[in-house]
Amino acid sequence: MKVLGLHGHGTSAQIFKSQTAAFRAKLPKHFTFDFADAPYPSAPAPGIQAVFDSGHYTFWPQPTTALIRGAHQWLADHVAAHGPYDAVMGFSQGCALISSFLLRHARETPDALLPFRAAVFVCGGVPLQVLADLGLPGVTPRAHEVNEVTGRLLKETAGRLSELAGDLSKIRPGVGLWDDALGLLHDPAKLPEERDVFGLDFTVMPTEVRIKIPTVHVYGGLDPRWPSSMQLAYFCDDRKMYDHGGGHDIPRSTEVSVKIASLFEELSEKIGRE
Repeated sequence: MKVLGLHGHGTSAQIFKSQTAAFRAKLPKHFTFDFADAPYPSAPAPGIQAVFDSGHYTFWPQPTTALIRGAHQWLADHVAAHGPYDAVMGFSQGCALISSFLLRHARETPDALLPFRAAVFVCGGVPLQVLADLGLPGVTPRAHEVNEVTGRLLKETAGRLSELAGDLSKIRPGVGLWDDALGLLHDPAKLPEERDVFGLDFTVMPTEVRIKIPTVHVYGGLDPRWPSSMQLAYFCDDRKMYDHGGGHDIPRSTEVSVKIASLFEELSEKIGRE
């Protein structure tokens, strides 16, 4: 199973490769991963430079419709040059690229063959401006408010990583970075109803504009952007969901690594039978 890996904003292929090393080590050898750098240089994501001081990239410098559509073309060109791929895996902005690419395909070219047979989303969401660009109903003002607030909370929490790296005395034994996330808008033990997925009303959206290939959704209950992960999951008809218990990251514990690896294996078996 060949998987394309697309990193988050302000990181890189090498960083995403490192972030996923623990669970990839649990997979059989027939799983191979190709990690690609996004096309634009970028400032590092909040807190990332404290851990990874290498090059940093982004799929779009600003989240405009034109730049996101340009990223879709970059993705199509990359697949044509380096594919084929059985599946695609994204983290954060990488998920935004994949999900918007797939939804645009469903809306505008539903009869064309997709370049992937499955997708894995880690701590990801769907750009709201893409939903507007595709003319989808059901995007309420609350969705934009949630997006703004959770984006700010993520930057504030992740930014503390640099603060802790600069003053190790501020690290409290037994307390993780995401344990201190304040002002979360969600209860991770309660999934939203379709009529109000943090401001998205799926009861009025056209059912044909969905992600219909099998998907896996890995997210953290302490992630300020958990609402975005739910919005993306509800766009997917054939989904499996897993809360790794952390924040906007990929924990490297044995328990989490084994579980994510098992989800990849289940996905591989599923698309192998279809």
